[in-house]
Amino acid sequence: MGKETDSPRGRIYLMDGVNEGDIPLSPATVQHFDTCLGCLACVTTCPSGVQYDKLIAATRPQIERNHTRTPIERLYRQLIFSLFPYPERLRILLAPLFVYQKLGLQKLVRSSGLLKRVSPHLAAMEWNLPKLSLDAFQESLPEVIPAEGKKRYRVGVILGCVQRLFFSRVNQATVRVLTANGCEVVIPKTQGCCAALPHHQGQEEQAKELARKMIDSFEGTGVDAIIINAAGCGHTLKEYGSLLQDDPDYHSKAVEFASKVKDAQEFLYEAGLTTKLSPLSDQKLTLVYQDACHLLHGQKISVQPRQLLRQIPDVQLREPIDAALCCGSAGVYNLLQPEVADELGQQKVENLLNTGAQLIASANPGCTLQISKHLQLQGKEIPIMHPIELLDYSMRGVKLFP
Repeated sequence: MGKETDSPRGRIYLMDGVNEGDIPLSPATVQHFDTCLGCLACVTTCPSGVQYDKLIAATRPQIERNHTRTPIERLYRQLIFSLFPYPERLRILLAPLFVYQKLGLQKLVRSSGLLKRVSPHLAAMEWNLPKLSLDAFQESLPEVIPAEGKKRYRVGVILGCVQRLFFSRVNQATVRVLTANGCEVVIPKTQGCCAALPHHQGQEEQAKELARKMIDSFEGTGVDAIIINAAGCGHTLKEYGSLLQDDPDYHSKAVEFASKVKDAQEFLYEAGLTTKLSPLSDQKLTLVYQDACHLLHGQKISVQPRQLLRQIPDVQLREPIDAALCCGSAGVYNLLQPEVADELGQQKVENLLNTGAQLIASANPGCTLQISKHLQLQGKEIPIMHPIELLDYSMRGVKLFP
């Protein structure tokens, strides 16, 4: 953004000044922290190994405790944190949203630009609404799904919030790929939100409560690994030990739980694929893989998804310029800071399109929504799918392109 105060180093100086009492926690100061994506790219590139992720994670709860936001900001944030981490609440809104799309009202609202003039934040939320399907209205996966052939592992699967409602096909594909490769899958019905959204925005008490419930839901399942297919969720799940470090009843449970968490691609790469893969097209298919920040920088997972995709016959993987650039989704950043997010989203999509790829692979629902939005804004119709979906189609012999 061209300002030292909006760089990691500048923000660290501000943190120090606030903690020492030399700089007030004013709206101007808070704005510099709010504009931080939390993409963790600075952690990857810092030659001195400064753990900025820990610093910003400690700063945001202080802001929420000690800084009074405007009534509009409080109302908007309350809407987000009271709705998105609770799938059953969110599901109630699906029926009117489904009708809203089917009647063509969504197209009318977007073309008019009226909502953006009334509220840029609500307009950003509306633009990130994906096309709804009937699958979103019901839970179709049983609690236990047996492995196909010889059982190699017993694994748990976390369904997520946005993932289970708006991208249920990704969860279904994940289960099929796991079972096809010798995994018995366990899906506890009591599981809820992983706590990523409130944790990333400093809502620590809410995050801790959701984390405890997640740990309880998998207790006694006897799984070898806990699988997650959303990058942002996976990063938070692996941080449970730190999140609950001051909880004497849950800290040891949290550490054990986190030790079992694996991104779906990470797990499949380590376990190895045992099922035959078929081409996705009659001709060579060019793909570009989109690195989700919390997968690349947070979990240090980059090679594994690419290696899995390369195992699909006749797939050519292309690399975009600035592959590590954040797309602007960053949890709910694109809802809270829509202007900055749009600038990043536009640049990310241009970089992906410049590869000439026929299909985009994205391993995070937030990234997928953000990229889809800017593909539409640029008038491009290129499919975007989770890498697990591509593996699933390949294993089932489904052709995506003639």
